Amino acid sequence: MINNKSGLRKARVKIESAASVYARRKRWRFQRSLVFIVFGLFLLSTYLIFHFWGNELLGFITDPERVRAFVANNPLTSRLFFIVIIFIQVILAFFPGEAFEIGAGYAFGGLEGALISIVGILLASVLIFKAVRRFGRPVVELFFTPEQIDSVKFLQNPKNVTLLTFIIFLIPGTPKDILTYLAGLTPITMKSWIVITTLGRLPSVITSTVGGSLLNSEKYLPAVIVFLLTAFLAFFGVMIYKRVNRQSDKSKGTEPF
Repeated sequence: MINNKSGLRKARVKIESAASVYARRKRWRFQRSLVFIVFGLFLLSTYLIFHFWGNELLGFITDPERVRAFVANNPLTSRLFFIVIIFIQVILAFFPGEAFEIGAGYAFGGLEGALISIVGILLASVLIFKAVRRFGRPVVELFFTPEQIDSVKFLQNPKNVTLLTFIIFLIPGTPKDILTYLAGLTPITMKSWIVITTLGRLPSVITSTVGGSLLNSEKYLPAVIVFLLTAFLAFFGVMIYKRVNRQSDKSKGTEPF
């Protein structure tokens, strides 16, 4: 009789576990489908814009004088546009932010372009942090697979997580998109997160906006040097990030998300 009850409990646990896995996979498929639909709409709108206004837009972008004149004539609209674009980029997490930061530097100069970029990044990062803190891991799984989430080991160790995250953000080339979504699952406070997502991101943002500013000034050789230096730092940044993750994976105290 006891064996039968024990067998029933084990069978019930297996059924519940299977149902949980099935529900998670179903939710994940729905979320990924939703993301792909949004991504497809973005690609379609981009194609239509370039199909109808591509030549004019390209001519505008490649003419520094026209860009400067447009910014001077539309001081508020142009800045709000870039803030919104960078905000969307951080939320969607599909596209590399460097391209938009270079564009901000090209349009507004190195310093102001960096400030505009940081405003967009900060607004999006705070929204993501609050959403993940409120709704949990399913928000992260909208954009990243469970394997990608679980691979970020250093955030799963609460010891020194705030300081370590700040250092990782300072280094160009580290995967800040997924880290932005995972931060809400850690003990990092909102105040600390604001510092991390502003001061921590500043070095990589400035290198991009300064490069864009140099392009606008038609100083192509210095711009190339800045981009090559950034790529060099990013390469070592990726190596450092992987090493930190490996060490965190071996250390004790890791708590899965």
